Amino acid sequence: MDNNAMQAVILRIEKSSIYDGDGLRTVVFLKGCNLNCLWCSTPESQDRRVEMGFDATRCEHCGSCLDICPEQAISRDPLGAVVIDKNRCKRCKRCHDICPYQAFISYGRLMSMDDVLGEVLKDDVFYYYSGGGLTVSGGEPLLYADFVAELLKRCRDNSVNTAIETSFCLSWLQVKKVLPYLDTLFVDLKHSDSASHERLTGLGNDLVLANIMLADMAPQNFDIIIRLPLIPGSNDSEDNLRQTAALCVSLKKLRGLQLLPYHRLGSATYAKLGRDYALQDLSPPTEAYMAEKREIIRRFYPDLPLI
Repeated sequence: MDNNAMQAVILRIEKSSIYDGDGLRTVVFLKGCNLNCLWCSTPESQDRRVEMGFDATRCEHCGSCLDICPEQAISRDPLGAVVIDKNRCKRCKRCHDICPYQAFISYGRLMSMDDVLGEVLKDDVFYYYSGGGLTVSGGEPLLYADFVAELLKRCRDNSVNTAIETSFCLSWLQVKKVLPYLDTLFVDLKHSDSASHERLTGLGNDLVLANIMLADMAPQNFDIIIRLPLIPGSNDSEDNLRQTAALCVSLKKLRGLQLLPYHRLGSATYAKLGRDYALQDLSPPTEAYMAEKREIIRRFYPDLPLI
């Protein structure tokens, strides 16, 4: 395929992020993920297709959407509320375009390589002065390994620093395509035990662990940052912290281990997608909790950098 004709479904592009790598960064979120984490904060990123959501709090029950849908996927329930049949919906977005109250939300759009790169390069002056650059995220960006590799390469050709955020739960054939064009590799390790990883995410961690070791042995020069999203009661035990830290200290390319506190920022999106949120009753941890978890790691691995 002509690289200029390459396309991917992009969830969104965020500018001036300070949480996804060094300096000010543009973060390109690709749509689609092969995991189904119980705590996923971006459920709209899981489906690879363009997806329709509905914000019932915006709906004024005007009925303009009922007749516009060619698949008859929109109806009312017995109480008069709008209901969307996801199985019928073909994502034509006519409801989105006609709604005067913006109650329909379109998640994702198909973008070309040139369009994505153009958005990234708009802020190259900020990258230069802040030490920032591009971070590719998701969903799982390596589901689009060819697209991502080309995007990273073009950014490198334009002297833009590059990073990727991945679960690494894919084949090595996909992973190795992007390594020549990376400055920083962020890997989420949800749990060190494979059975627990599968219970929490839908898949085991065998590929994750194997890819981490292979990436660490790869000839390319890049930093590895291991991320552990701390979910109280799920993966925050002393045993899991110790095993995760033990893996980290074995890596030659490691810059550090980053503990990410559980948050509920995406929980409202589940309702917009007509889905239930599995951790509805779980509260975000306190700073004292996070300090306690860091101290556990420092007790056993005092020289391990915690980011």
